[in-house]
Amino acid sequence: MVLTAEDRITKAHIALMQDKRTLAYSGLLMVGKVDVRDDCPTAKTNGRDVVYGRAFVESLKDNELRFLILHETKHKLYQHLYVWRKLYEEDAQLANMACDYVINLEIQDLNKWGDFLVMPEGGLVDEMYRGLDSGEVFSRLKEDKKNGKGNGSQPMDEHDWDGAKSLDEAEKEALAKEIDSAVRTGALLAGKQGGEVDRSFETVMQSKVNWAEQLREFVSTVCAGKGDSTWAKPSRRWLQHDMYLPSQISESIGSICVGIDTSGSISGEAIAKALAELVSICDNTSPEKVDLLYWDTEVAAHEQYREENYSGLLTSTKPKGGGGSSSLCVFDYVVKNKLAPQCIVMVTDGYIEFPQTAPLYPTIWVMVDNKHTVPPFGSVIRVD
Repeated sequence: MVLTAEDRITKAHIALMQDKRTLAYSGLLMVGKVDVRDDCPTAKTNGRDVVYGRAFVESLKDNELRFLILHETKHKLYQHLYVWRKLYEEDAQLANMACDYVINLEIQDLNKWGDFLVMPEGGLVDEMYRGLDSGEVFSRLKEDKKNGKGNGSQPMDEHDWDGAKSLDEAEKEALAKEIDSAVRTGALLAGKQGGEVDRSFETVMQSKVNWAEQLREFVSTVCAGKGDSTWAKPSRRWLQHDMYLPSQISESIGSICVGIDTSGSISGEAIAKALAELVSICDNTSPEKVDLLYWDTEVAAHEQYREENYSGLLTSTKPKGGGGSSSLCVFDYVVKNKLAPQCIVMVTDGYIEFPQTAPLYPTIWVMVDNKHTVPPFGSVIRVD
């Protein structure tokens, strides 16, 4: 039985969603509509919808088709056709090339264990552009063209800049939110199933809170009056000047406990947002240790992390829970297990049972998608 182009695209989507290297893209693959047309020479996206040329799809092997689909999906991830509109208006060919050089390198990196993804003939890739964004690649291509060094290369796909321009502001805003949600949900899915989270997700999955400022200010307030210095954790403000000096106790971030609500009322997207905040806490404040607790009416999982393994947190963590909503279990667990954190960071949607008595440890409540609930104690940070 010969599969149609539509059937092959569906099959390729399923394969990408099942492979551990690419399952984090599952949500993004569902964004927008997919169409197959006879009049499309290759493939193109307006940043939301994707059109594939029937003859082009039929000419590709399965692994090349998977590469092409992921290529179009990465255009959506980076919102290339909106972010780099000015580059297109300056030089359409160079703008198309710049976007493709960035994407193709990243996809090739995902294929490091075999031939699951193979770039179709004519695709643009060059190690000299590694680590650059499309704007930086465009600048280099522009300089080369000015100096007569252009190579005349063409991207393997088209870019529907006109279609992207036709989306109104409300549609663009809705698309940005949908992509953000798809990225966070995909990262959470990959973490649960032992898959990889592409580094490119970090561009979109950014924390909504300046944790470097918020947590240090909180700890400084908590430790007010403790002016002793310590060599155990050097001062960050002087390390940037290559000076190794002791930090003040109030400047140091010791052990912290982070409790993430996984009750039935909290969505997978909210949990993904919570994990983004946790990664930001680790990246920006480098606590000596993090006790991560997943909870509903009881602590369903306890994971410990130290500075040397913060980078793998997103893929190693295994969220558990899903029952009722009572935060009392976290504070009881901390005391019972003698965790002794410097502070407790509680991440929740706020639709929970709160303790009526303040615990022994200072508490920050991070309210995800909740602008109204006021806890009976502690500081509150709200994340949209």
